[in-house]
Amino acid sequence: MTISTLRATTVRLPVATPTRIATRVLDKRDYVLVRATRSDSEFEGIGYIYAGTSGGSIVAGAINSMLSPLLVGRDADDIVGAWDAMYQETLLHGRRGALLRAISAVDIALWDLAAKKAALPLATMLGGGISPVSAYASGGYYQPQAGPWADAVAAEISNNIKNGFVDHKIKVGGLSVAEDAERVAAAVDVMRGRGRLALDANNAYRSDTEARVALRAFEIAAGKTGLWWFEEPLSPDDIRGHARLRERCETPIATGEIAATRWEFRDLIERGAADILQPDAGVLGGVTEYLRVAAAAATFGLPIAPHWHANLHVHLAAATTNSLTVEHFALEKDIYNFELLVLPETRMTATAGRVAPPNRPGIGISLAEDIVEEFSV
Repeated sequence: MTISTLRATTVRLPVATPTRIATRVLDKRDYVLVRATRSDSEFEGIGYIYAGTSGGSIVAGAINSMLSPLLVGRDADDIVGAWDAMYQETLLHGRRGALLRAISAVDIALWDLAAKKAALPLATMLGGGISPVSAYASGGYYQPQAGPWADAVAAEISNNIKNGFVDHKIKVGGLSVAEDAERVAAAVDVMRGRGRLALDANNAYRSDTEARVALRAFEIAAGKTGLWWFEEPLSPDDIRGHARLRERCETPIATGEIAATRWEFRDLIERGAADILQPDAGVLGGVTEYLRVAAAAATFGLPIAPHWHANLHVHLAAATTNSLTVEHFALEKDIYNFELLVLPETRMTATAGRVAPPNRPGIGISLAEDIVEEFSV
């Protein structure tokens, strides 16, 4: 029962309509797929992470040249031991960023493989159930072709509601504060007092003072509805700035989507930098490290709202008690397009603003091999 094969591939999916966040243009997505097998079964574990618009080859290269030779032949059941071995092996090359995404993808594949061998959904394997969990409709990107900024947001929120969602998230920080405030007001107007609205700045503001001024304008625009949270207003490394902003603002501050390992999250917790933590299993170190972070957050009474990867995070939300919600992207928005790589019958569906772990072994996805082959780098 050893790991017999471990191989990574980069898949680059174009975005049909280039779109923008506060800090960059998104015209394609790099995903790294990991396939793992073990000596005592015919199953194949699938792991995956997002590597930006051009970083997939770096991550896949690290897996194939460093992590695969390290892990092949090791005990396939000792996933925690494999994580420690990978982390120790890559200490000289980076303890965050591409190397942690590589570790994440491998760890996810090993958990998927273990759950498949046990014939259990990953959520059940981790001690949770497969009942639906809360989700929100994410979007609100900057797409000039969609029409005037406020009208585009209003139309998207309206469509979210038609699809059963009551909670939403939109981008801010890519326009002037006044223009973004108009977008916030348009979203809230369509919501008509139902549900919650979060704002995601993607590190747009250069100081906590600048972020505080912007947030105050957005709070005024939201009126009595208020804001659910204000996400990543500053650089992820500006932990002190997030803490100062949290002390001076009414709206909860959320961050953590680019944080790696339990140690970086420890700093966020100890310095009081967030009301809501946003771990991403594809960034921080995989399922193994995600569970550690979730437990640490629970110890300090902090809720978590995982970032991206709903197909995976729905399992982790179901297996943790302090998960607030899961981020969901409708495939037709062509923003988070990972599910183009997945067979339609194994894609995620949302009902009445909730998503459920699939009652299939492992993560529950099956790759569309023809699409993977077509877009492999």
